[in-house]
Amino acid sequence: MDINGVLIIDKPEGWTSHDVVAKLRGALRIKRIGHGGTLDPMATGVLPVFIGTSTRLSGTSTEADKEYIAGLKLGIVTDTQDTTGNVLSENDVTCSADELRVVLSRFLGPQKQIPPMYSAKKQGGKKLYELARKGIEVAREPRDINVFDLEILERQGDVTGGRGFVNPLVNIRVKCSKGTYVRTLCHDIGASLGCGAAMSSLRRLKSGNYTIEDAHTLEKVLESIKENTFDKLLTK
Repeated sequence: MDINGVLIIDKPEGWTSHDVVAKLRGALRIKRIGHGGTLDPMATGVLPVFIGTSTRLSGTSTEADKEYIAGLKLGIVTDTQDTTGNVLSENDVTCSADELRVVLSRFLGPQKQIPPMYSAKKQGGKKLYELARKGIEVAREPRDINVFDLEILERQGDVTGGRGFVNPLVNIRVKCSKGTYVRTLCHDIGASLGCGAAMSSLRRLKSGNYTIEDAHTLEKVLESIKENTFDKLLTK
C-alpha cells in the first residue's frame, strides 16, 4: 500500500507512542512509519505519526516547541515525579494562588533541567528507567531547556481568589522547548514551594505546527482504515 503523509493522533492514555505506531503498522500493513516526539503512557494528546516518504519530517517534529496542560498535584513527592510512582513524602499545602504564580514565574526562560531517572534517556548504553527499576540512581548531566509560558488554568475549586489557597490539584498550561520533562518541572515547582508536587496528568495540545484540533482518535483512524477513507485524515 502506497501511503504518504502525516497523521495526527490524539494518543489515548495507557498507550506508549510505540504501541500506537505498532497498531497502525499492523492495520495499514506498511513498515515505513514512525512518530515524532514521545509521550509517556499516562499522557494524551498530539502525537504526529509519519508515514512513507513523510518519515523524513519526523526529526523536525521532535525538535519543535510543545504546549501542554499538566495536572500539578501539590503536597506529594514520588520517585517517578508523577502520580504513577511510589509516594516518598506527603505534606500540607498552604501556599496561596499568588505564591504559586510567583514560583511559576521563576521557571520561565532558558534554564538547566536534570532529566529524571524514570526516563528513556540513555546513559552508558542503558536507559535510565532500566537503572531506576533496579534501584540504581546515577548522576545526570543537566540539559538546556526553555519554558516560554506557565499559566494557572483556574477552575471552580482550584483557586479561591487571588489570595486564596490553591487546591492540591491545579491545572497549568506549559509552553516549552523540545527536551523539557514536564513532570520534572512539576517536581521542581513543588520543591520551590516547599510542599512538593507531582504531575497527575499530561495532555499535549501542540507539537510544532500540529495541534489538538488536527488530531484524530485511534478508534476513528482504525475505523477509517476499514472503510477505506484513511487518506482523508492525512496531512500531506
